[in-house]
Amino acid sequence: MLDLLLRRRSCRKFEDKAVEAEKKEKLLQAAQLAPTGKGTRSWEFVVIENKDTLQKLGNCRNPKQPFLPVTPLAIVVLSNTQKTDTWIEDAAIASVIIQLEAESLGLGSCWAQIRLRESNQEMSSEDYVRKLLGIPEHMAVLSIIAVGYPEKTLPAHSLEEVEQEKIHREFY
Repeated sequence: MLDLLLRRRSCRKFEDKAVEAEKKEKLLQAAQLAPTGKGTRSWEFVVIENKDTLQKLGNCRNPKQPFLPVTPLAIVVLSNTQKTDTWIEDAAIASVIIQLEAESLGLGSCWAQIRLRESNQEMSSEDYVRKLLGIPEHMAVLSIIAVGYPEKTLPAHSLEEVEQEKIHREFY
């Protein structure tokens, strides 16, 4: 797991190559195995591959998110706010699990934060994505995870980057 975490880097430039069906299925299976508070499984996912929709998703943030129109696959991570008070945590964990599974499959990924952000369309990012994709009001939009084959591989992180002074033992 540590090796996977060292290798995972945000990828904003993707090859013009579709993600295979079996890899998409593994990403979505992994997402649905993400833990949730009290086992509520509050998350849901919208899978986007349509180029026109991906182009429009680029306007979900101000400034634009230029990697969304060029990604071959975007997974919008939602959570049902009526099911649990841990919906943010549930969706965040699922988002990270998608990114880690993508790395394990030789894919790159990048998290586009939606919650509490503004679009360039004079509305919140969440309202923009909700309107674009027909998402009901009780489903909160936390993030969009862009996934694809990286145009280039960035160097892995190193354990020298770990800041030991941020670790406190027994008390702060």
